Parts: sequence; structure tokens; C-alpha cells
Amino acid sequence: MTEFGRILQFDAARGYGFIAPDRGGADVFVHVNECEGDQSRFTPGARVRFEVMDGDRGKKAYCVGVVAEATSSGNPAEHDEDSEFCDVLTIGEMRATLTDMLLRLSPELTGSQIVRLRDGFLALARERGWVEG
Repeated sequence: MTEFGRILQFDAARGYGFIAPDRGGADVFVHVNECEGDQSRFTPGARVRFEVMDGDRGKKAYCVGVVAEATSSGNPAEHDEDSEFCDVLTIGEMRATLTDMLLRLSPELTGSQIVRLRDGFLALARERGWVEG
């Protein structure tokens, strides 16, 4: 089954990297030989589609390709000042949003640092009722 996620880190010289799946859970290892297309597009934050199999040391991605991002016509920061309601995200949506933000703002973070920060934010979001599930 095809999954989607974002590149956390990728080192073409060393021949591997890691993907943060949109569905959440453990990061997925990816070997350079499993990457389709131009390897220069496999940068932190790049959106990818991939298949997953069990490897010797955890989940491993194969058939990995960078996918184009859909562009938004509106500004998500704009909102109705009179509205009493706000969107409550699922844990998976919040996890993906946090991963995107961390990669965009601090691309030098390691995969384990991103996971630690993301888990801390998710714990706070659960306590405050900002996520459902």
C-alpha cells in the first residue's frame, strides 16, 4: 500500500535517509537505491510517496518518489474574528503539520530531535484538547 510522508534527513553520499510517515509512528529508513528520480530533490521536508516493508532493523521504504505539493489559494492564517470555533486536528494531521514546521524552520535538526520535539508538542496538544483521537 502506498504511503506518504516527508523526508526528515537524506544523505546521498552515505546512501540513506529517513522518512516521517504522515500516518505517524516510527520513522522509515530509505536506501538511496530505492529512490526514484533526481536524488537532489530528496531534501529535508520534501513530500514523498513510498511503499513499506519490514527490514532487518525496522521499517524500510522502497519505490520512493518525490511528489508535487498542492498549492493553497487561501491564507490559512486568515480566520473569521467572530467565529467561536477552531479546527481540531487528528493526531496524524497535527504530527504531519509539526514535522513540516520543524523541517522548514530548522532543517539542521536530526530525525531523533524532530521526533522528541514533535512528541512534546503532541503531548501538550492532547492535554489542551487541540487534537482528537
